Amino acid sequence: MEYEQISYVVAEQIATITLNRPEARNGYTIQMANEIANALETANADDDVRVVVLTGAGDDFCVGADLSGGGLEVSQADADQSAWVEPATRVTRPMFNLEKPVIAAVRGAAVGVGSTMILPADFRIASTDSRFGFVFSRRGIYPEGGSAWFLPRLVGMGRASDWMISGRLIPVDEALAAGLVTAVHEPAEVLDRAYCLARELIAKTAPVSTAVIRQTLNRMSALDSPEGVFELDSKLIASCGDNPDAIEGIVSFLQRRPADFTGLVSRDQPDFLPWKGE
Repeated sequence: MEYEQISYVVAEQIATITLNRPEARNGYTIQMANEIANALETANADDDVRVVVLTGAGDDFCVGADLSGGGLEVSQADADQSAWVEPATRVTRPMFNLEKPVIAAVRGAAVGVGSTMILPADFRIASTDSRFGFVFSRRGIYPEGGSAWFLPRLVGMGRASDWMISGRLIPVDEALAAGLVTAVHEPAEVLDRAYCLARELIAKTAPVSTAVIRQTLNRMSALDSPEGVFELDSKLIASCGDNPDAIEGIVSFLQRRPADFTGLVSRDQPDFLPWKGE
């Protein structure tokens, strides 16, 4: 895909997806949604990509949906037949399914879809001038991107109800205290901090192990009982005996040297993972 509203760059095993409409404060469009989704799928299929960094050009991450060019391109027939996928879900669904860690590097405003699209990320690094807002109730519309599922898991039901029902803007210190934000830095430092974290993950973690952990947390932590996770854990631990990465992890620890993990996400994940049949 030729990207016009985002940029996609891979360097040092980090894929950087940048919302690239700074003149519109990275207002979100149907085209941008489709381009981000394509970039996420491209990163997921590339074994050379270990970490994805999502950021925005200019002073703001994303000020929300930009409908100045028209509507949502959905007909009543599409809505009735569930044939249409709303723009935020086009991004949050593949991000949730991604088998690589995602770091959101946020500066300035992250409002509406600017807040919802980063919820499936594993880390959300924000700037001191960041502010967030699930402003749907104040616009007479509805939450998007699965945010009513993601947000309570991050900040708890009480805080999610406060933020979503009131639709108020959330200052960065409140977002940090609630767990929406992982860390806060000066605006000029945010992207560098994201890359530092990305390089640490690449240097110190095994890609296959990370992929399995990420999806286990995403898919199984909300089950009513831990029994399904007990069963999966037993299979996973039993498989470690002939897993080269597991052996390398232990040997490198005993030898006090950096590990050299060789497993590939596309090839070496266990075939019994319950979500692999989906």
